[in-house]
Amino acid sequence: MKLLDVSNLHASVETDDGPQPILKGLNLTVKAGEVHAIMGPNGSGKSTLANILSGRPGYTVDGGEVMLGNNNLLNLEPFERAQMGIFLAFQYPVEIPGVSNMEFLKASIDSLARARGEEQPNTANFMRTVRELAGSLDLDPAFLKRGVNEGFSGGEKKRNEIMQLLLLNPKLALLDETDSGLDIDALKVVADGVNRYRSKSNGVVLITHYQRLLDYIVPDYVHVLSNGLIIESGDKSLALELEAKGYAWLT
Repeated sequence: MKLLDVSNLHASVETDDGPQPILKGLNLTVKAGEVHAIMGPNGSGKSTLANILSGRPGYTVDGGEVMLGNNNLLNLEPFERAQMGIFLAFQYPVEIPGVSNMEFLKASIDSLARARGEEQPNTANFMRTVRELAGSLDLDPAFLKRGVNEGFSGGEKKRNEIMQLLLLNPKLALLDETDSGLDIDALKVVADGVNRYRSKSNGVVLITHYQRLLDYIVPDYVHVLSNGLIIESGDKSLALELEAKGYAWLT
C-alpha cells in the first residue's frame, strides 16, 4: 500500500536574486513498512524535501503533487499534516524555553486525540509512560521538567526527538540528519529507537550523509538526490558504493 507518493515535485526558495529552484521534478514513492534513505551532496535538496513534506514555511511549491494515502498534503496546513501523521525530526532541534518537555508532549498527544475524536490519555498514566520511555533512550527523567531542548547536548536533543517519535507514533517519519553530531553510543541509542518505531503500517524517510547510520537502520531503498532530482536508487549496497566512491561518478 502506498503511504507517500511524491509526483513531479518542483519547489523553490526566495533569495535576494529572486526565486531559486531547488526541487526540479522529484518523484518518490514510499510504501507502508518501508525505510527509504536519501543521500546526496550538500545543496542537493534533501532537507528541502523534508521541510516541504512537513509544511515548513519559507518554500514555494511550483508544481507537482504530494499524497499521503488519499490526502493531498499540499492542501494542508502544517498542523493538519501533523494530525494526518507527518513527523519531522529536525537536523538542528530548536529550543522552546518556558515549555517543559512533559507539557509539550502532553499537549501534542491531547491535540492528536482531539483531532481523531479519541479520548485524551490519563495524565498519571501518560507521565509514567513518558518516564519509562525516556529511561529506555538514556534520557534522565529530570530533563522532562526542563524547557524543550533547553540546555540539552546535541545527542540529548536527538534522543528527545526519538522519544517524541515513539510517543506520537506517526504514519510517516521524516528524519533529517538524525545522526548529525552523534557519537557511536548515542547513534546506537537513536537507531534502536527508530527500529522500535518501524512497523508494517508506517514508513520512514531517512536523510543522511553517512553510511554508518545505515549499519544500524537498514533501509529498504537508498536514493541519491542531486540538483533537485533522484538520479540513482538501489538497496543498502548503494550506500556502501557511495562511501567508497563519493558522488562524482553519478553527477
